[in-house]
Amino acid sequence: MSTLLKARPQQNSLFRSWQGPLTRELVQAPSAHGLGRLPERLQPTATTESVCGFCSTGCSLKVHLRDGEAINLSADPQYPVNRGMACPKGWEALAPLSAGDRATEPLLRGDDGRMRSVKWNGALSVMVDRFRRIQERHGPDSLAWLGTGQIPTEELALLGSVAKFVLGIRHGDGNTRQCMATAVTAYKESFGFDAPPYTYEDFEESDVLVFFGSNLCIAHPILWQRVLRNRRNPDILVVDPRATETAQAATRHYGLQPKSDLSLVYGLAHLLLKKDWVDHSFIRKHTNGFDAFAEFVQAFHPQRVSAETGLSVEQLEQFAERIGCGGRVSFWWTMGVNQSHEGVRVAQGIINLALMTGNIGKPGTGANSITGQCNAMGSRLFSNTTGLLGGRDFENPQHRNEVASILNIPEERIPDQKSLAYDQIIEGIQEGRIKGLWIVATNSAHSWMHQNGLMDALRQLEFLVVQDMYASTETAQLADLILPAAGWGEKEGTFINSERRIGRVRKVRRAPGEALSDFSIFQLIAHYAGCADMFRDWDSPESVFEILKKLSRGQPCDISGIEGYSALENQGGIQWPCSEQMLSDAGGKVAAQRRLFEDGRFHHEDGRARFIFEQPRALPEACNVDYPFTLLTGRGTSAQWHTQTRTAKSDVLRKLYPQNTYVELHPEDARALELDPGEAVQVRSRRGSVRAVVHVTPIVQPGQVFIPMHYPEVNRLTFPVVDPYSRQPGYKACAVCIEKTSSKDLS
Repeated sequence: MSTLLKARPQQNSLFRSWQGPLTRELVQAPSAHGLGRLPERLQPTATTESVCGFCSTGCSLKVHLRDGEAINLSADPQYPVNRGMACPKGWEALAPLSAGDRATEPLLRGDDGRMRSVKWNGALSVMVDRFRRIQERHGPDSLAWLGTGQIPTEELALLGSVAKFVLGIRHGDGNTRQCMATAVTAYKESFGFDAPPYTYEDFEESDVLVFFGSNLCIAHPILWQRVLRNRRNPDILVVDPRATETAQAATRHYGLQPKSDLSLVYGLAHLLLKKDWVDHSFIRKHTNGFDAFAEFVQAFHPQRVSAETGLSVEQLEQFAERIGCGGRVSFWWTMGVNQSHEGVRVAQGIINLALMTGNIGKPGTGANSITGQCNAMGSRLFSNTTGLLGGRDFENPQHRNEVASILNIPEERIPDQKSLAYDQIIEGIQEGRIKGLWIVATNSAHSWMHQNGLMDALRQLEFLVVQDMYASTETAQLADLILPAAGWGEKEGTFINSERRIGRVRKVRRAPGEALSDFSIFQLIAHYAGCADMFRDWDSPESVFEILKKLSRGQPCDISGIEGYSALENQGGIQWPCSEQMLSDAGGKVAAQRRLFEDGRFHHEDGRARFIFEQPRALPEACNVDYPFTLLTGRGTSAQWHTQTRTAKSDVLRKLYPQNTYVELHPEDARALELDPGEAVQVRSRRGSVRAVVHVTPIVQPGQVFIPMHYPEVNRLTFPVVDPYSRQPGYKACAVCIEKTSSKDLS
């Protein structure tokens, strides 16, 4: 063992006390902050459990009921994911259901531009009629839909099936394109299937945890708690341009230049090869393409990588040694990698590091993408958007035949071509090829890059349908028809979390007014389209779960062995795969924690993983004298979620984050611009401008600025670039300038 590793600091006491803005007190004793309080007169009479509907961690919450209605929440101490912990969003999960701006009745825009209430019969008759007339005038590809990773898997499957097999809408994608498409593509190409290999126990079993572009403390606070429970005195290495809360708590922070990750991972591979910190046996038995990869990375010598990343040669050598001599090493990444112009190759560069060191399929190891939304995994496998149900391919005749046989539908109803991706759907609208759009449970007008361009595109549609909990979102304000939907806590189904665990979602409140579950809305649309009989077996979420089991059988995501919702409830959720054979071999109950590839066999036909690599590409928008700063975006606080459609509805959560848009600026840059903390500025890109309050901090590097993604204006600035393989937007780096304004008042 190296002297470096022998001398590594004892960090556990530091980790247990330092958690940035999310303190242990807030996680474990929330009532002191107004979270989870329950007046004595409302003490519950019963409890049930439901998986949280915010992030992909998949925490279970105990829901306290009175007369069958939820009145409060607490963290579930028995669930293997969160073990009695919840973040602020979880504690406040019921608050968004009581918001005053809930959509409670269908609304249809008249010829005068005003929205008026209509009955469900009228709303869905108009929707089906308008969509059919658009197709008659402009062709079958003139419609599209954009879905979500925020609704249960059963609803996702029904949406995708009704849209493609009934309405004939070939083009559909979801907002998971914005967070997980890069990881999906990387896993498919490297492993042969979209297969995150880890279990959460790996956070606690690693000797070295390497986080690329992940502010875990803020984005997934309960997973950060799992890191803090690691008793192996781990090294925690964080790769991020900003000194985030996670970076400040790490053993080592590598503050590289934005989007130089690909050079870094190739440079680390170069050094691992040079020092022979490589598992030759694993490579020989279980991989393809290593020799070509080894030759490729010879060009990424430390001096070159230092110049491209801004890290010193010494830092690079120390980094490589921590990986090469670290024992059990796990590699983790989130949006800092996925949201990039070359994110797929960066993710595969991380996968390559795990493969070449044999750090996969064993406790405390893995190349591990942490998912974003609560059911992004369900969307990836079963939404029937860009991939056919159950992880299949629309262009594969055998796959189409299998799905048609299982669903007992004519095979010709299944498209034989892939759908357009999210950005291509928007491009189709801008070019006049797509005339009608159906948006379900996502706020595209806030969350999509180059916001002004997206808003212009939505306005030129002939008919825009928005199906959402709220009539007040930026997207709903542009709709021709609003369909009021139930939210989390008001419907049944399942979510699939980051570690592939399928968990139950329960109805614990009645939806307000005439709002219906998304499941019921999709059923009604099939009815008004004259195809209800095609879905006669899809009569409840639980019956659809049984259909999904059939669709998964024989696939890598096989869940055919799960004996219904009751098994999920009794076993604390179940990770896929869980085939009938696995269940039989395990005596009827599978282990609570299971990782993939323990046998070294991957999902390509030859059973081997692949080394995939490519030369790095320059940032698509470089800084210059007019736009001298690089804008970074990301999570603001653990109390905020995406476009704040729900978190802004909680009085408690609003107290935990700044209400006005702010921009982080390095002290050197603030002095050069003669800006004081709290001063108002305009942040401008070539596409738009945002007014913000200056926050002077060394957390960002000179020449870089940061704005949290949650504020509605931020995507006026972002550059419209996508990864060429995953089509995922690269939100994280574009060129901006900072200008003083005449007033500090942002109201």
